[in-house]
Amino acid sequence: MEKIKELLQQSLNIDFIAATLSNPREKDGLKKVKVRPILKKGVLLFQCEEHQNNQVFHENCDAAQAVSVLCGYMEKFRQMQMETKTVKYTVLVSKKGKVTIQKKQQTSCVKEVDLSHNRSKRYILEEGTTVPFLQDLGVMTAEGKIVRTKFDKFRQINRFLEFIEDILPQLDRDKEVTILDFGCGKSYLTFAMYYYLHELKQIDVRIIGLDLKKEVIRHCNELSEKYGYKKLKFLEGNIADYTGVNEVDMVVTLHACDTATDFALAKAVGWNAKVILSVPCCQHELNRQIKNEILAPILKYGLIKERLAALVTDAMRAEYLEGQGYDAQILEFIDMEHTPKNILIRAVKSGNQKKNGEKLEACEQFLNIAPTLKKLLEEKEV
Repeated sequence: MEKIKELLQQSLNIDFIAATLSNPREKDGLKKVKVRPILKKGVLLFQCEEHQNNQVFHENCDAAQAVSVLCGYMEKFRQMQMETKTVKYTVLVSKKGKVTIQKKQQTSCVKEVDLSHNRSKRYILEEGTTVPFLQDLGVMTAEGKIVRTKFDKFRQINRFLEFIEDILPQLDRDKEVTILDFGCGKSYLTFAMYYYLHELKQIDVRIIGLDLKKEVIRHCNELSEKYGYKKLKFLEGNIADYTGVNEVDMVVTLHACDTATDFALAKAVGWNAKVILSVPCCQHELNRQIKNEILAPILKYGLIKERLAALVTDAMRAEYLEGQGYDAQILEFIDMEHTPKNILIRAVKSGNQKKNGEKLEACEQFLNIAPTLKKLLEEKEV
């Protein structure tokens, strides 16, 4: 960790902009740490924002303290992205503790850093900066103001882009990055993803959106052509039948209904996708199957059974992905007050297959369930 300590010592000064520590070594506990500079009573401090179990904790440190605190955090994370006014750094830590530091000189004008202690939430896509696709989708006015009734959608888009930001180190920027978005619908998030990766991060990316609604697909293709997004295409089709590519870098499936999510996840595994981002929807399958004499007194309440089945469905999906060599996390996508469909499964290819078959079979037998994703993955291995 000496290399990381030296980098922090030379970077934590008035030119420091921000840092994000992500990709935790352990599944439970710390999820992410963000760092930003603040000015408090004329003293430059560094605020560490710790994300843990859907809670956020803050700690303000001077430069020396921040170096020590962040070095301690890096014992628990595999990567850190850090930005100063002159350089962008990507720090990667292997499982054996080998540290790799990549750096890139800033090529454009850097915005002034907001050093205020109590600042309002800053979004990746900021209000006041006109974004054409947000205007055409009715989220933003021509003046760059967010439409009041669409502010929840605006927050959801930015929250999704934070997840994309976290997985950037997993994508190979030396080649075209291929992303498939199943069940793209009106494509708020698909356009946001392309805009962020292509326009803001200048990554060579090709995104394919797939949905069954012909009119929606037509409209999205018209918008893509209008913006000059040459590598953003929308196709009409079913997730289970799509065979347009042989290998992809990332698969996104947002609100694909019931087992459509399972078909998308199985496709992603078959394509050896490096990253999977899935927000499941309408988990009816296990709600119809789940049965257990011990749990019968609580399963008789329909609402409880529905919610339990949904949670079990997504937990099993994450475990099946771990058995395929992915590091899987279940995260809160957006506050429950805005939508009940607030769980995101994030899976990153690690190559380490978790030997969890016997325990999962015990769960399946206990609950009398036969999830579609398990069947699809078993068929793939035959």
